[in-house]
Amino acid sequence: MKILGQKGFTPILLIIVIAIFALAVFLNSGYLKINPKASPTPIPTPTPSPTPTPTPIPTQTATPSISPKPTLAPTSAPVVNNAPPGSGYHRQTVSAEGQNYTVDIIAADLNSTKVIVDTASDSDCRDNCPVKPLAEYVSRSGAYAGINGSFFCPAEYPSCAGKTGSFDTLVMNKNKTYINSDNNVYSTIPAAIFSPGSARFVGQSSEWGRDTGVDGVIANYPLLVAGGNITYSEPANEPKFGQKGPRGFVASKGNMVYIGFVRGATMGESAKVMKALGMDSALNLDEGGSTALYSGGYILGPGRNIPNAVLFVQR
Repeated sequence: MKILGQKGFTPILLIIVIAIFALAVFLNSGYLKINPKASPTPIPTPTPSPTPTPTPIPTQTATPSISPKPTLAPTSAPVVNNAPPGSGYHRQTVSAEGQNYTVDIIAADLNSTKVIVDTASDSDCRDNCPVKPLAEYVSRSGAYAGINGSFFCPAEYPSCAGKTGSFDTLVMNKNKTYINSDNNVYSTIPAAIFSPGSARFVGQSSEWGRDTGVDGVIANYPLLVAGGNITYSEPANEPKFGQKGPRGFVASKGNMVYIGFVRGATMGESAKVMKALGMDSALNLDEGGSTALYSGGYILGPGRNIPNAVLFVQR
């Protein structure tokens, strides 16, 4: 290799010296200080911001919902109707001296309806007398409505031994036959007499003779209303009459006749209901186990078999 001559080497050397001098000046100027013993300052690794832990939303313990108590619909007050109904069957609430009573009532016009009494026997009977259900009386007489009749002696009553099925009060049946007309013991019992267009109630059946020109006659007790006024008050010696129960009746107002039951009433309360309905007259009929009311089917009953019945028949 050929070494450059001195003439060519001098400029290069001079350039190198100048470069070294410039570097020394630069280092001494403070722009870059190198401490050969010091470890290079590490570039700090940025500390990652901690991921914020989400504040847990407190779990709410579900408060058990209280089932609301069902709101009961207010019981509507019964509609009171003290007006006597028109023809046909009705159930109405009647108010009498501040008390409400449910009344099942069948009304008929005596100009178009005949009131008859049908009997299982066609003559006086003292024991083991025939009895029939109300529906059979209605059917065999061609009636459209009916109610059980007078008090009698049921076979299931021990006190009726020797006189079962019998009744002691006056009746004129549909065949114009008078039954018990000679029983003077019961001649003071009230009676109802039905004729075309009218009904008559008497305080004692002895006031009535053997007139067959009427449609029907039935005696029973007590007489509840006469002349629009109450004629009965409950005596202390009649515990059965003072008990609550269905109270049967036959009543009239003008040319209208009514049969039915006052529900849940004593005998005295039944009389008050008859007056509240504006009845001219009203007679009590049998009740208890004999309770039966019929209009196109049983409304009440059928009850036990009975020896007589009051019936409505079209004229």
